[in-house]
Amino acid sequence: MNITISETRDINLDDILVLYKANGWSSAEKPTQLYNGLLNSETLITAWEDKKLIGLGNAISDGHLTVYYPHLLVLPEYQGKGIGKMIVDKMQEKYSHFHMQMLTADGKAVAFYKKNGFERAGNTQPMWIYQGNEH
Repeated sequence: MNITISETRDINLDDILVLYKANGWSSAEKPTQLYNGLLNSETLITAWEDKKLIGLGNAISDGHLTVYYPHLLVLPEYQGKGIGKMIVDKMQEKYSHFHMQMLTADGKAVAFYKKNGFERAGNTQPMWIYQGNEH
């Protein structure tokens, strides 16, 4: 398996939708907003096997102190092969020195993020106004 990690923004909406639908993310139901949101993120990291999009992650940041990682997805058939870690590592190249790195994790993602250095923030409680089903 030849995996390439890239910061390209030359990415096809159809490829993005395949990735999001395969993971059951409700943001796939708003394709224009999803596409524009990803392209307007401060950082967009993609994972490719040849010309096939197999994963992506994005970051929203003030550029100095705080970064939030809203999305990290890998096609289900590629999960457990280190691709998510490659995306996280690429993000850490840019943001490891930031005062606060935040994300929201649920389900099996919690164990993944713990393995990659994230931990629950004290006694905080995740809160949101959210119009999706799960993601």
